[in-house]
Amino acid sequence: MESIGSYEAKTHLPAFLERVEKGEEFVITRHGVPIARLVPVDRDRQRDVRAVIEELKKFRLGHTLEGLSVRDMINEGRR
Repeated sequence: MESIGSYEAKTHLPAFLERVEKGEEFVITRHGVPIARLVPVDRDRQRDVRAVIEELKKFRLGHTLEGLSVRDMINEGRR
């Protein structure tokens, strides 16, 4: 994995993104210290939006606000 400085990454970001799109990975450094990784998105890990919505609906069934309304919680947060 190639290391690049943060200034170089900022200056040449489009070129690095093209290389990442082809599968390359980079470590971005600041003053020689690694601070981030620039890697391709794992397309297999991207989740279907509809599946996530269904999971949220199932989660909501088992969890209640115990009589509180959203308005009550907003007002409580303002105090």
